[in-house]
Amino acid sequence: MDQAVLHILGIETSCDETAAAVVRRDSAGRGEILSNRVLSQTREHAPYGGVVPEIAARAHIAHLDRLVAEAMAESGLGFRELDGVAATAGPGLLGGLLVGLTMAKAIALAQGKPLLAINHLEGHALTARLLQPVAFPYLLLLVSGGHTQFQIVEGVGRYHRLGSTIDDALGEAFDKVAKLLGLGYPGGPQVEARARAGNPQRFAFPRPLKGRKDCNFSFSGLKTAVREAVMSLGEPSDQDIADVCASFEAAVAETLADRLARAVQLFRAAHPGTASPALIVAGGVAANQRLKAVVADVAATHGFTLIVPPPRLCTDNAAMIAWAGAERLHLGLTDDLGAAARARWPLDQTQAPVYGAGKLGAKA
Repeated sequence: MDQAVLHILGIETSCDETAAAVVRRDSAGRGEILSNRVLSQTREHAPYGGVVPEIAARAHIAHLDRLVAEAMAESGLGFRELDGVAATAGPGLLGGLLVGLTMAKAIALAQGKPLLAINHLEGHALTARLLQPVAFPYLLLLVSGGHTQFQIVEGVGRYHRLGSTIDDALGEAFDKVAKLLGLGYPGGPQVEARARAGNPQRFAFPRPLKGRKDCNFSFSGLKTAVREAVMSLGEPSDQDIADVCASFEAAVAETLADRLARAVQLFRAAHPGTASPALIVAGGVAANQRLKAVVADVAATHGFTLIVPPPRLCTDNAAMIAWAGAERLHLGLTDDLGAAARARWPLDQTQAPVYGAGKLGAKA
């Protein structure tokens, strides 16, 4: 793409946030967010303890037009001044994906602009480059409600999966523990808050896959152990709840430290010439302070520069989708209007699919 400056409208509707944003990519590859509107549906889904796909899709239909108009107005640009229109095409809930992708196609067709059908995970993978210069290759840890995985990001569209959850995502595990304890949805912040007053040594929960030579994760057995502990308590007291949360968080932290240490070793082996690589952490679970401290310690020990985008860019948002679109358009990577929404779409498509590496209905 020969244009010196690119302006991209981004649309995100993969799960339960409806979002629209406009970003600018200058001739030096620097990014700037001109607008970033996000409407959370947490209140609508909270009574059900999780995301209800039909409710999510209806909310996208009801609010997306307005959010796009607000994002464009805030950016100070007209549709004709855009260089492309990007929308999440997967992975995620098909009903929601279709809402956002269809609108992006309509705008692209009406304005004669390129369409960029974006992998939601690529949005997370490239967010750090929107904020500051980050050279390829780098190591990505994606931890969210639907995904827990390590990727080597070798370039735009070039990813190598080092490890992934083989069953449940870490964010899902936090939500399920919160639900078991009656703490409400979303569960991650609730568990973290209660854990501060708890005894992390009271319950001897397992550290799944610790010591394995790969860097995969597994949280199904840990969730089962927590459920059995909660059932044994009968009617848990506030202190019981705090101790369960603290013990669960301690198990997760120790497991994460072990798996991350293995991932950085595999990265070093794959790219021995990269002297000071970056470790990027993305996804909503990255906001957990205990886990962030563990990641920072491992990164420092192994000589990695840790970069964690601010929470508003770690959770689902359209700025990351617009930026991924800008990165792809700069390289001439566009999509035709027949691009399909995809419930499953792993970043690394050279390896066998793994549950949790772009799974159906994943929330990132």
